[in-house]
Amino acid sequence: MRSFIVAMLFIAMLAPAQALTLKISTEYPDGNFVLKELRQAGDDVEKRTDGRIRFKFYPGGVMGNAAAVLRKIRIGQLHGAFIQSGALANLNPDSQVLNAPLLFRNFEEVDIVRAQLDSEIEKGYQQSGWHTFGLVEGGFAYAMTNKPATNLSVLREQKIWLPANDPLSEKIASTFKINPIVLNISDVLTALQTGAIDAIVAPPVGAIALQWHSKLGYLTDAPFMYTYGIVAVSEKALRKVSVEDLQILTEEFTAASQSIDQQARRDNLDAFDALQQLGIEVVNLSSQARNSIELEAQGATQELIRSGEFGSEIYQHVVDVLSEYRNE
Repeated sequence: MRSFIVAMLFIAMLAPAQALTLKISTEYPDGNFVLKELRQAGDDVEKRTDGRIRFKFYPGGVMGNAAAVLRKIRIGQLHGAFIQSGALANLNPDSQVLNAPLLFRNFEEVDIVRAQLDSEIEKGYQQSGWHTFGLVEGGFAYAMTNKPATNLSVLREQKIWLPANDPLSEKIASTFKINPIVLNISDVLTALQTGAIDAIVAPPVGAIALQWHSKLGYLTDAPFMYTYGIVAVSEKALRKVSVEDLQILTEEFTAASQSIDQQARRDNLDAFDALQQLGIEVVNLSSQARNSIELEAQGATQELIRSGEFGSEIYQHVVDVLSEYRNE
């Protein structure tokens, strides 16, 4: 009997550990470049871990909006998501600093700041219980209208859309004294068609992909907000993963995130040019108008700091980096 028990224990020791299947949600549709990269990373992790870690992706927002996805992650129905940074703002407020209004003038400035801040922002996510793999650019969101918005006064007259469940955008609009119309993304095209809204703030890629551009005439060339997302997996879901397997997972999904980040930059630059070819007129602000709107943006940012959206210390760090770069 004793020899039988010993044999069973020996067999159990040799048996492979039960596979962990990580369930990841994203709003990107199947077939999209983002999903292809994520699926490839998942396949590579499965091969390199001999099947100990597997992935199941839920594309196209089938798991609901960001709030629903986070709730499902908390109860273990999901384990992670490719999600916009604002969804985790309550857990890592300083991550919102990159979304401050009119913070950047161009992508060169973004690169200078991100080179210094990405690791700090990721550390904040890790301290709040998330395993992340690098920031993934969403691009600049621009004001797109049916009337040339040459200054803030004109923009305030528009029926401008902002996405639902995006508290930071709503607070930014409020500090600019803009009264937005809050809608789910799926309702925006219909609202543009019916005239319920006549302006949006969105990245060029999104405006083209969702056909919003077809109902608009102008784009104001002043990057209103920088957007980014992250692939985030709950640390709780990874507790039983070995150090070696976690290293493999991190390597593959970091590489995938970097690839998506780089492709997003190319796509947004191409989309900006494409909008003009599709009939959108770019409105260039005068120096006076740009200085005026940037000054108002600084005041709006101070309101965001006072309300706890992000800290004054990290914001000052960004300002210092930008000032040094602009004065070179």
